[in-house]
Amino acid sequence: MQYSPEFIKAIPKADLHLHLDGSLRASSLIDMAKRADIELPSYTEEGLFDLVFKSHYNNLGEYLNGFQYTCAALRDLENLEQASYELAVDNQNEGVNYIEVRFAPQLLMDPGKGVTFDTIMHVVNDGLLRAKKEYNNRTDVKNGDKPPFDYGIINCAMRMFGKKGFSPYYTQMFQLMRDFEPMQVIKTAAMDLVRASVRMRDEEGMPIVGLDIAGQEIGYPAGEFREVYEYAHENFLLKTVHAGEAYGAESIFEALTKCHADRLGHGYSLFSPEMTQDPSIEDPKAYGESLASYIADRRIAVEVCLTSNLQTNPDIGDIKNHNFQHMLDNRLATIICTDNRLVSRTTVSNEYQLAVDNFDISLKRLKDIVAYGFKKNFFPGRYVEKRDYAKQNLEYFDKVVKQFGLNDAS
Repeated sequence: MQYSPEFIKAIPKADLHLHLDGSLRASSLIDMAKRADIELPSYTEEGLFDLVFKSHYNNLGEYLNGFQYTCAALRDLENLEQASYELAVDNQNEGVNYIEVRFAPQLLMDPGKGVTFDTIMHVVNDGLLRAKKEYNNRTDVKNGDKPPFDYGIINCAMRMFGKKGFSPYYTQMFQLMRDFEPMQVIKTAAMDLVRASVRMRDEEGMPIVGLDIAGQEIGYPAGEFREVYEYAHENFLLKTVHAGEAYGAESIFEALTKCHADRLGHGYSLFSPEMTQDPSIEDPKAYGESLASYIADRRIAVEVCLTSNLQTNPDIGDIKNHNFQHMLDNRLATIICTDNRLVSRTTVSNEYQLAVDNFDISLKRLKDIVAYGFKKNFFPGRYVEKRDYAKQNLEYFDKVVKQFGLNDAS
């Protein structure tokens, strides 16, 4: 099957792995930095793309370098609201009807200035909600010609942070808990995050739909945060975990068994036995295959970020070497996501185009991938509302297919 960019843009899409602080507009980052008096390596888009937000990176460290500038800019509340609003608008403009925006609120908090968790959450939600209301007030949405736009927020706890430099909040945590082991401080901050997330969801109706654990995977296993995920689990807060991006399949197993993961962020190493490091796993290939079968059977969705994986794992080389093919062959529930629109210089449409141009994806399989984005999301409403919303989007998919005259025989 050949799919045109116009068709890919027109179909309804969802992005469930979308980092706010990695998805600013380059032009807006420049304006935000000037407004907040933040020093950038360049004050032109071309300069930023040349020096910071590259098309290719040598390693994960280089990939993450740009976040120091975006996070600094987003600690300004005006900038934060603008970035949230623009992120929703940018997705709407390319046919993305549902997004789950994830970020680490504690990276942006500054308690000394009164910028609390609640403040950050309200500002982000204000921007997203403004974009949602504007879009859903359009005539073609109100009369039912197009599905409405919606969103959820996933809060990320950080796997690691140091005594200073990560954020004012984290610096203060280490000062308050100076007699504790570093990992105890890190886990305390994570528990603080999940408790505050549940409180704001339940008491204020904030559309916080999930918990994630982000940051350096190697050396900071998800199992260390078992109690944090247990709290989320007990309070019906859904869970995703960055797992299998930079570590072996054992990381994915731990996310499932110790953190009750409802979805997996990346999951790349599932089919890369050479990434397995646990000496007790005697046959990494068989281990990965068994785990993949379990994930497929349980319909645990994988948030696939093709461009991001190529950039953070340069050894992959060509896109055709990506384990996405193994995911398709093993019938995993896969969702096409961007990870970071700015840092990876991509869009949801670009990621879909990359997938369909390089892998054998029938129209039926493409609809399945689209469907997983609406059926496996952490929708902020009730299940029956989620079902209705998914149905509405899939009916619209069929409408677009008909408009473009496509079928699996074409």
